[in-house]
Amino acid sequence: MGILEKVWLPIYVRLHGTLEVLFHLVGFRSFYYHLWSWLVNSSPPKPRWDRAKNVDILGVEFAKSSVVIPTVWNIQVSTWLRHYVYERLVQSGKKPGFFQLLATQTISAIWHGVYPGYIIFFVQSALMIAGSRAIYRWQHATAPSMANAFVFLNFAYTLVVINYSSIGFLVLNLHETLAAFGRVYYIGTILPILMILLGKVIKLKRPARSKAQKEQWGRHCNSIFMKFLIWD
Repeated sequence: MGILEKVWLPIYVRLHGTLEVLFHLVGFRSFYYHLWSWLVNSSPPKPRWDRAKNVDILGVEFAKSSVVIPTVWNIQVSTWLRHYVYERLVQSGKKPGFFQLLATQTISAIWHGVYPGYIIFFVQSALMIAGSRAIYRWQHATAPSMANAFVFLNFAYTLVVINYSSIGFLVLNLHETLAAFGRVYYIGTILPILMILLGKVIKLKRPARSKAQKEQWGRHCNSIFMKFLIWD
C-alpha cells in the first residue's frame, strides 16, 4: 500500500461513514414528518390549524441556526417547555443562560423516557444551541461583507451537529451511541464545546442599530442564506 493509500484511505472511510450517518438520519426524521403531517391537516385555506402544527419540514432540514430547531420540530412540546420550564427558571431582571437551557433539555429527555440515548441527545442539543448562539453573536457583530461566512458556518454547524446528536435518539443504547460517535471522532460534541469556549474568548462588540436597521440586517442575512441554498 502506497503513501497516498495510507493517508487518504482512513480519511475516505471516516468521511463515507459520516455521510452515511447523515443520510440515514434524514430518513429517520421523515417518519415523524409523515406522522405529524398526517395528524394535522393544515392544507385547507379556511380555517387554518396553525396552532396544532407540530413540524416545519423545510425549517428543520434547512435550519440556518440551531436556535430555531425547537421552533420547527415538535413545536407544541417545545412551546410548552419554553413557557413552563425555560422561562420560569429565569430570575427576575436577569437574562437566561446555559443553565436554563440545559435544565429544560434535561426535563425534555426525562419526559421522552429515561434512556441513555435520550439523555445524551438532549444534553447534546443544549450544547448545540449554545454553540450556535456564539456564532450568531459573531455574525451580528461583523460587517455585512463578513456575514456570508458566518451564515454558512452556522448552517453547516447545525447540519452536522443535529444529525450527529440524533444518533442517541435513534439507538437509545449507551454503548452503541458512544461507538457511533467514536466513528466520526466525536465531532458533534467537540464542535459545540469549541464554539462555546471561543465565544467566551472572542467577544465582538455588536454595533448599535435602530429597529429599522435590525430588520434590514435580518433581511440581508436571510437573502444570503437563500442564495446559498439555491447556489445563486
